[in-house]
Amino acid sequence: MANDEVVLLDFWASPFGMRARVALAEKGIEYEYKEENLAEKSPLLLKMNPVHKKIPVLIHDGKPVCESLIIVQYIDEVWHDKSPLMPSDPYQRAQARFWADYIEKKIYDCGRRVYMNKGEDQEKAKVELIESLKVLESELGDKPYFGGEKFGFVDVVFVPFYTWFHTYETFGQFSVEKECPELMAWVKRCMEKESVSKTIPDPEKVYDFSLVLRQKFGVE
Repeated sequence: MANDEVVLLDFWASPFGMRARVALAEKGIEYEYKEENLAEKSPLLLKMNPVHKKIPVLIHDGKPVCESLIIVQYIDEVWHDKSPLMPSDPYQRAQARFWADYIEKKIYDCGRRVYMNKGEDQEKAKVELIESLKVLESELGDKPYFGGEKFGFVDVVFVPFYTWFHTYETFGQFSVEKECPELMAWVKRCMEKESVSKTIPDPEKVYDFSLVLRQKFGVE
C-alpha cells in the first residue's frame, strides 16, 4: 500500500496539517503536497471535503480522509509496519485518544484567542492556555514522550503547536519555557527528530502570518 498515490491538501501554517505531514514523514511515506489558498478553496478541496470544506485532506488512492486526528490514525493503520504511532495495548490507545482530544479542544482555541484578542479577553485566554499546557506537562511527567519511550500519536498531535508558541508568547507576554520547562524539554526532544524539524515551519514566519491575520480581522 505504500506505493499507492498519496496526496495531501494542506496549508503551510496549519498545525492540523502539520500533524499529517509529521506522521507521513515519521513513516517515510512519499506524497504529493498541494498547498491550498484558504480564501479561494480549490475545486479539489471542495470535492474531497464537501462537508467541512477544510484542510487537511489526505487523498489515498483517490479516496479522501478528513480531519487531522482521523488522518493521523488512518496513516498509522495503513502503514502499521512502519514506526507505529499508537500503542498496542487497548487501554493505552484509549488514553492516547483522550489526550489527543484534550489537545484538540484546548490548545488551538486558547492560542487563537491569545493572538486575536486584546485586553481582558486576551488575558483570560492566556490564563486558560497556560493552565492547559500545565495539565499536559503534568501528563507528560518524567517520560521522554507522551506515550513513554517512543515518539507516538499524542506527540504527533501536539508538537505542531510549538511553531505557534512564539506567537502566543509575544501577544500574551509570557514564556512557555518559564511556565512549563519540562514541556519545552519535550519540544526539544521532538525537534531532534527529522520528521518534526524538517516539517514544522519557522516560528518567526508563523508570527508574521499571525500579524496578517490580525490585520485582516481588524485587531489593532
